[in-house]
Amino acid sequence: MKTAGFFVAAGVAVMVSGAAMAQDLVQYDTVGVWDVLVDPTIGNGCLINAVFEDGSDVRIGFAPDTGFGYILAMNSAWDGIEEGVSYPISMDVDGTVYEGEGKGIFINDLPGVDIEFDSADFLMDVATKQTLTLSNESGPVMSIDLTDSLMALDSAIACQEQQG
Repeated sequence: MKTAGFFVAAGVAVMVSGAAMAQDLVQYDTVGVWDVLVDPTIGNGCLINAVFEDGSDVRIGFAPDTGFGYILAMNSAWDGIEEGVSYPISMDVDGTVYEGEGKGIFINDLPGVDIEFDSADFLMDVATKQTLTLSNESGPVMSIDLTDSLMALDSAIACQEQQG
């Protein structure tokens, strides 16, 4: 599988890049609800981005300047998030739970978390399963449909290959 090969080849060490929060994104493709974009501020890293019915804005991407990937989740309803503060996060993908930590961020006044993780299994689950639910100590804060995420990530990989 092309996607699995990329993640293995990349070492699948994943962390958040502060530059991943940049807004200078360039359209590359659209796959279902996902936009495939290029972020020139992180070495032309490619990412997928979608906004969901609950207002959640989710990005999953590659940062070639660091060699890592990232997931960024934002929602205007997430009151109380503080810039730079770390929050324990559970990421449930169709019943498989991964523990992580999100760093509080704001992009265009939209509160969110940059999530640091190091699991190839998590990325493969996001690509191949149906639902991603993020929870904090108070319970679920976001649940999104992952339909078309595999095809969108394949497009992001093709995008990244074109960036050189």
